[in-house]
Amino acid sequence: MPGTSGLAALNGALEAMVGPLAVELAPVRVNAVSPGVIHTPWWDGVSAADRDALFKSYAAALPAGRIGRAEEVADAIVALATNGYITGTVLPVAGGVQLAAGPRA
Repeated sequence: MPGTSGLAALNGALEAMVGPLAVELAPVRVNAVSPGVIHTPWWDGVSAADRDALFKSYAAALPAGRIGRAEEVADAIVALATNGYITGTVLPVAGGVQLAAGPRA
């Protein structure tokens, strides 16, 4: 998406940093959540019609077939925070975007 290069750079840096930081700070655990398109107030600047069309387009390309909810990201954070044996992990909460190959038929 145009205008998101800064966000992409920050996300890439965060993802690259989690593993080395987990090693450096051990036994303190370091994990991160990498959310995909999540229906949150972040999208409020987009008109409802445009947002709905955009969400429909994104959902069609995802194996999950829908846009994520904030509660699902929160659930992932709780899982990483409460499982004492997970460290150095970036957990995608993105509806399978890493698997997506384009719109589903």
